[in-house]
Order: sequence, then structure tokens, then C-alpha cells
Amino acid sequence: MAENDGDEWNGPDLEDDCGAVMRAVSRQIKLWREAAGMTQTELGKAIGYGEDMVSAVERCRRLPSPEFLDNADEALGAGGRLSAMKEDVREARYPKKVRDLAKLEAKAVERGAYGDHNIDGLLQTEEYARALFAQRRPVYTEEELERQVTARLSRQEMLHRSPAPMLTFVQEEVTLRRPIGGRMVLRRQLEHLLHVGKLRHVSLQVMPTEVEEHSGMGGRIELLKLDSGETVAQGEAQLFSRLLSDPRQVQVLEMRYGNIRSQALTPRESLAFIEKLLGET
Repeated sequence: MAENDGDEWNGPDLEDDCGAVMRAVSRQIKLWREAAGMTQTELGKAIGYGEDMVSAVERCRRLPSPEFLDNADEALGAGGRLSAMKEDVREARYPKKVRDLAKLEAKAVERGAYGDHNIDGLLQTEEYARALFAQRRPVYTEEELERQVTARLSRQEMLHRSPAPMLTFVQEEVTLRRPIGGRMVLRRQLEHLLHVGKLRHVSLQVMPTEVEEHSGMGGRIELLKLDSGETVAQGEAQLFSRLLSDPRQVQVLEMRYGNIRSQALTPRESLAFIEKLLGET
């Protein structure tokens, strides 16, 4: 199973994450359809979707897109009541853990992350993320896979936020060499790293495998410095991740991360190293 980078949804089923909001949305669509005297097939034709999709939405098996809600609202004469649910559905589209993490990242003025197994989630291309999640065991359904990829890419808004937070990354060399998704996916991923690594608010460093002194042997580290002045950390194991806010625990991880950064290549050396790997790939 691939490492989750702090945002992989490990929950057992969609229903728990949909919660009352999604059940209410599904129920409202069904009630408006029945009140209009339309079958699922007729509604599907009216809004450009198949009967299977309408059925899945009404049973809370699929999350309706904004277009689905807008078209259904018009076709069923709901007077904007279904369209008004788009924001609630947008939030429910992402796993709860991702929503919670995104709220913290929205308050962060600085984020630091050390990655030892794969490329950090904020740095991944879509095809790399998709290939990574496709390796998950037990396997995701196509719906779950799409949901994970969408959630991961949504977090990358942090890269383009204004005012820009300070973002620092240390990537283990092996993460830059492992051909997740194949050679061409890796090439495009390395090209993307070179692009992001040149942004003024981003510092990207590489930890060479040959380095003898290494303070990151305990695994992945993520630190968030919030606008309140508080620093929190994200801790992970194989099947679990949790937020660490105890100042003593966070201080230990800050110390380790500082050591890791001092032991890694400088940002300039790191970009040169990635360019060299790209030429070899």
C-alpha cells in the first residue's frame, strides 16, 4: 500500500463520509423527481446523464457534480433548491480528513515536509498521484480512486495562494528515482518538480542516499506553522494518521526536520541533482 502523504482516505465506506448532508441531497433529488412524475431514465435524458448515474446519486452511491445539480434543478423545476446544495456537495466530495487538513493548511504561513517513500502530495502531478493510488491494496474502486486523486489535487491550491506561505520540502533520493506509473510519468513528475522548485516561496531539497548522517530515519514529517503562531504536525503509520499538537512532540519533529534540512543538498544543488536525474530517465 502506498504511503498516504497525510491526505489519503482510509475510511471504510463512502456513506460515513457523505453523512447526513449527502443523504439529504440524494433524498431531495429523488423527491423532486417523483413530484415531477419522472422516471430515472426520463430525468437522465433531460439532464444528459444515464439512468445508472441518476440511480447511483439517489442511492448516495455517487456524488452529483455541480452540473448534475444545476440541470436537475432546471428539469425538475426546483427553483434553485437543488442548485443551492452545490457547496455542501463540494465539501462532501473530499474525504473528511482532507477537509480537516485543508482547513489547517489554509491557516498556515509555513509548511515543511520530509518525504521518504514517494513525492509529497503538494508536488505530485495528476498522473503520478493516480498511479500511486492505483497501487493501494486492497484496491480502490474507480469511484474511490477518482475521489482520492481529486482530493489530493485540491490541496495543491496552497502552492498558488496569496499571500504565499513559505513551503519547504526535503525529498529522499529514492522518491525521485522510483518510476511510479512508468518512465514517462516519472519524467513529467521530475519536470514538474523543477518548475515548482523555482517558485520564490518554495524551497526544494534532496536527501542523497549516500548521506551517512540522517535524522529522518523515523519516517515522514509534516509541520504546519499557523497564523496564530502555533505549530502542529501530521503523524502517520501504515493505516492511520493523526494530528499532533502537543508542543513537546512537535518540538521533537521540528528539531529533526531542521537537522534533515541541514544534512540534505542545498536548494540550488537539489535542482541541479533533479535535472541530472531527468537527463538519465
